Amino acid sequence: MARLFGTDGVRGVANDELTPLLAMQLGQAGAYVLSKENEHKPTIMVGCDTRISGDMLANALMAGACSVGANVVYVGVVPTPAVAYLTRKYKVDAGVVISASHNPVEFNGIKFFDGNGYKLPDSLEDEIEELIKSGMKDVKFPVGSGIGKIKYRTDAKEEYINHSIRAVNVDLKGMKIVVDCAEGAAYYTSVEALKELGAEVVAIHNNPDGTNINANCGSTHMEELMARVVYEKAKVGLAFDGDADRLLAVDENGELVDGDQIMAIVGNYLKQQGKLKNDTIVATVMSNLGFFLMAEKNRIHMEQTKVGDRYVLERMKEIDASLGGEQSGHVIFLDGNTTGDGLLSALHLLQVIVETGKPLSELKKVMEVLPQALINARVPNHKKEKYMEYPEIAEAIKNLEQQFAGEGRVLIRPSGTEPLVRVMIEGKDQKLIENEARKLAELIQNCML
Repeated sequence: MARLFGTDGVRGVANDELTPLLAMQLGQAGAYVLSKENEHKPTIMVGCDTRISGDMLANALMAGACSVGANVVYVGVVPTPAVAYLTRKYKVDAGVVISASHNPVEFNGIKFFDGNGYKLPDSLEDEIEELIKSGMKDVKFPVGSGIGKIKYRTDAKEEYINHSIRAVNVDLKGMKIVVDCAEGAAYYTSVEALKELGAEVVAIHNNPDGTNINANCGSTHMEELMARVVYEKAKVGLAFDGDADRLLAVDENGELVDGDQIMAIVGNYLKQQGKLKNDTIVATVMSNLGFFLMAEKNRIHMEQTKVGDRYVLERMKEIDASLGGEQSGHVIFLDGNTTGDGLLSALHLLQVIVETGKPLSELKKVMEVLPQALINARVPNHKKEKYMEYPEIAEAIKNLEQQFAGEGRVLIRPSGTEPLVRVMIEGKDQKLIENEARKLAELIQNCML
């Protein structure tokens, strides 16, 4: 059986792979494992994004947690980083988010935070998984007054907005901003926070109906935002994903500014202010080569991890870094929150625009983005880790690495959350790298299907 937990919790098609039964078992095992050292009755905080299956899975998970004697605080639809922050603030034993992030509506996921607001290490996830597989062996289920209860809170969104504004209190008066909320958890918090700071906000895709999350909008579909920024003559565009833990931006000319560029802009500014801890940024192997060249030029130390914001965070904690993230827009400002935080990232970026007086199109010139091609090969989920076991694929990868040696790089990796093998090539010639990446992706797909 494949590992239940991926790089970002448990993911799957809701009511098919991720069933209410599995959600209940995760509630039971998660509440038990994360609170078994405590003498007191544990409390778990639960939030979700806007997808229609959220109610079904949240209620199943909360029932499971209550059945092992845990109390639950349900905060409803809020961004993932809000749950991380509130878990820490209220000193509850754990936090849980029901979300599949940037994925389409039919998917959902369950991810846990410990009492300090950090995603769980592999060892704790394995412990939860083993407990489920054992049928909750040796766990005593309380009766009577020992059963947990659920408390419903409606003020979590405001608390998160207030925290974000305190963290980066920037004056946005006179700034016109287009915000794409992805019909997701940012639909209220991002718009209200920017308005409170004085911005003129044009909000799009901020009417979630449970079925439209991430549908041709948000950080995975930037085309509409790019056009709208130009049409509105706005200073900047901001795009969140379904659970609002990532941010991509658009400059005043309608051009994309990705996670690497956001980190380069903000990191370089923080270094100049003497506020970049240890003059270090943590990025992943997927970050653009241009990001690393920018860092070298500006005397910023770069640390590299495998893909997944949890691995970025682990490294940040190990070396005491304050900034890290991914090209996809998961950016972690560890002084402000313990996970990727789209709103916090937006406010930091806006602060640089305001305090330097420079447009985003100029600020992004701090790094040159080298041509990069990323093509996905769709493969059976249970095979995605085994692509190198196919001699034809291994040979093709070896030949490509030799072809681009010294003038680019080749990176192949299975997706942590989807049935995909990602083929990424960097080089000087966009057409060449796209052609080679497509050929390799097709080979992988044909061999592995």
